[in-house]
Amino acid sequence: MSDRILIVDDERRMAEVLALVLRRAGFQARTAGSGEAALAVLGKHPVDLVVTDLKMPGMDGVELLRQIRAEHGAVPVLLMTAFASVSTAVEALRLGAFDYITKPFDNADLVATCRRALETAELRRQNAALKAELGHSRGPDSVIAESDGMRGVLDVVRRVAGSTSTVLITGETGTGKEVVARALHVGSDRVGKPFVAVNSRALAEGVLESELFGHEKGAFTGAHKARPGVFERADGGTLFLDEIGDVDERFQAKLLRVLQEREVQRVGGDVVRKVDVRLICATHQDLPAAVEAGRFRQDLYFRLAVLPIHLPPLRERPEDVLPLARRFAGRHGVALSEAALDWLVAQRWPGNVRELENAVERGSVLCRDGVIEPEDLVGLAAPTAAGAATLREALDRATVEAVRAALARAGGKADAARLLGVDRTTLHRLIKRHGIDGGGSVGE
Repeated sequence: MSDRILIVDDERRMAEVLALVLRRAGFQARTAGSGEAALAVLGKHPVDLVVTDLKMPGMDGVELLRQIRAEHGAVPVLLMTAFASVSTAVEALRLGAFDYITKPFDNADLVATCRRALETAELRRQNAALKAELGHSRGPDSVIAESDGMRGVLDVVRRVAGSTSTVLITGETGTGKEVVARALHVGSDRVGKPFVAVNSRALAEGVLESELFGHEKGAFTGAHKARPGVFERADGGTLFLDEIGDVDERFQAKLLRVLQEREVQRVGGDVVRKVDVRLICATHQDLPAAVEAGRFRQDLYFRLAVLPIHLPPLRERPEDVLPLARRFAGRHGVALSEAALDWLVAQRWPGNVRELENAVERGSVLCRDGVIEPEDLVGLAAPTAAGAATLREALDRATVEAVRAALARAGGKADAARLLGVDRTTLHRLIKRHGIDGGGSVGE
């Protein structure tokens, strides 16, 4: 189906001539003699582009533009005027007009401008659809955040996603720094462009420079052809540099220059290339301490930490353990037993979300009948010698002892739950499952 264009002009003859020109170019075109009539058409018929005169009696083109933005925001508007001025153009563009053209105009220019407006509107629709689709699977709303700490993180992510400023994500290894970096990318206007992730620590010094900035043919032994670096490959999109705290001072200086100049120079080359990249860095290290010790450049740190985001470790957000575990289990098509859930919330998870994910994956491989038990999560064979306790029994005994000790120390179940690092619902489930009543014994 051809694009539908509405032409608005109080001069009926002019409107009909424009409609004829656009029909010959392959568009569907209809006319309206006033701003009020145009709004009536928009309320009844689908329109892909509005071309309106600026000077009209009653509602003029600028007011019509305001009304369209308010009621039909996705429809692009092109203004025509015989009284072109800088102030008119600025006002029209500020209000959201795609462009303006001055009378008299060339028919070919009119058709070309209409095509650009329609193509731009289509790209915006596609970008919005892609952003919504990715946002469901990888955007901020896809990140598990039951705890207050992670809810605060996601609030920051949503607020800064649309910015072009550099983000520094800090937190222990395994807390999900790349997940947050992807959420920032998906929540931004760069969602349709590349997201390139590089682990700085995984690359040797010489390889890191070549990987990030690229190299020319013959720049070093083995450089048989020119290769663009990740800054060039991420142009227009987002570059995520993980473990940035592990790079040496020589590389820090080069990275600082890229951030300042927004340009890169390949290894062995002399051509400077401009790049448009939103940089997100991450580290598990204490960069202010590294700056104080002289291991990290202070000027680079300030460049990177424009928008700092800190991810709390999993042990500080126990409310997220079960939702995360259930999501990981669902990916593998298995379920977690009540005993497995109890065991999960009782752990400290020094490896954070990554360790939890690995444990659930291990459990999905070892479990029977599609239900993960505690011994499947640990991944050890339970002893079978006569009189020896199974691993599950040992875990149950340890759970009972921990709950009893917490109840004895605390003034109530709410305090006991805080001592154990679980919520009251989990504590109640543990008490009920094991038959714990104050200092009582484990039920059958």
